[in-house]
Amino acid sequence: MTQSMKVFLAGASRGVGRELAQKLVAADHQVVALLRSDQAEAALMAMGITVVKGDALEAAKMVQLIAEHSPDAVMSTIGGLPEDGTVRADFVGNQNLIDAAIAANAKRFILISSIGSGNSAQALPDNVLEVLGPVLKEKAQAEAHLVNSGLVYTIIRPGGLVSESATGQEVLTEDPTVAGSIPRAAVAALAVRCLGSDRAHNKIFSAIDLPKQRSEQKFEVVNL
Repeated sequence: MTQSMKVFLAGASRGVGRELAQKLVAADHQVVALLRSDQAEAALMAMGITVVKGDALEAAKMVQLIAEHSPDAVMSTIGGLPEDGTVRADFVGNQNLIDAAIAANAKRFILISSIGSGNSAQALPDNVLEVLGPVLKEKAQAEAHLVNSGLVYTIIRPGGLVSESATGQEVLTEDPTVAGSIPRAAVAALAVRCLGSDRAHNKIFSAIDLPKQRSEQKFEVVNL
């Protein structure tokens, strides 16, 4: 049985983050969810999750909040433009969370990134890279900051995210050439699995759903 941990989760209001919040609670982990607004607060609290308010772009606030809750692990699914459209959270927000996790002596950091980031750029066609280039550059910066942070890290790079039920055929691989799509719920399931496995320590994984693999290439699956 996986040991229960206290997890500080950034990005729990929607998407992969919301799925992750549900699965962490189901796995008997204690969750502290960071929200920028009141959206999703009631639903998360109804799950027994502690909700804290703050913006990951505010470095000092992240240091304060993570220190106050002293989590075993920090998990982040954040990214995208804020409503004012000024600074993306993909790098700066995650950088602030990573630095705050270091200051609070957190044991683990799990970052949800994207296929196409870093050395997995080779997995995507040029036209996709052209469109997503600025976003992927920031995600790569966040990954590099985490790898060099001294924290025990796991980076999960999902393929294209789809709003479907998990098939149970979601897999992780260290092969950066693999591409495909994956349900958001499946990414969350893999992240919880990584949290409980020493085999995920200091690893960068691509994540796809086998039925949704883009090509028929052979690759090695990581078993946690």
